[in-house]
Amino acid sequence: MDRPVRIAIAEDSAILRDGLVQLLADRGFVVTDAVSDPDALRRSIERDRPDVAIVDIRMPPTFTDEGLRAALDLRRLHRGLGILLFSQYIETRYAAELLADDAAGIGYLLKDRVADVSDFVEALMRVASGGTALDPEVVTQLLGAARRTTSISVLSAREKEVLSLMAEGRSNAAIARALVISEGAVEKHVANIFSKFDLPVSESDHRRVLAVLRHLDS
Repeated sequence: MDRPVRIAIAEDSAILRDGLVQLLADRGFVVTDAVSDPDALRRSIERDRPDVAIVDIRMPPTFTDEGLRAALDLRRLHRGLGILLFSQYIETRYAAELLADDAAGIGYLLKDRVADVSDFVEALMRVASGGTALDPEVVTQLLGAARRTTSISVLSAREKEVLSLMAEGRSNAAIARALVISEGAVEKHVANIFSKFDLPVSESDHRRVLAVLRHLDS
């Protein structure tokens, strides 16, 4: 982007909310609003139209999944809005629905696993540019849910490794480096995964994440 990324924050913890505002402002982001509940977030997005919303999952009034359900609603209403879920918890059902609906511009990070601010900022920029940013532990649990549906069983051991890495948002080149294989070999594995999961080329679907999440929306 050739302008500062505009961010809305939805976080019920006042200390963490203010900390995020300061952290992002110090790094050149524009914080359009910082709110404490999903209804305020909906009004804020409608009014300010930011590029990305950073959303906690468990928010008032019941502190269960209000933030995640608000994120689903917002993505349907504002298709270009990036969503970065930032939570202590992993919620696979709605997370799978959010990612499978259109995975471009979606992230899911765990608060207690972000060890470096630069990693958080990098993930945020990836989401703002239409990429994905998934914590490996989130990927592990989503893959576990997928295995329970036996959808992963059709893949070879190497294809499962490639799938896990690409679900983290890694490029083919990054996967090749991680597995110490050629980029061409990665491309073949990815093509095999798409074929085995019956994921045809589509202008709107993000097949790299749908390959992980296709069978998780039941």
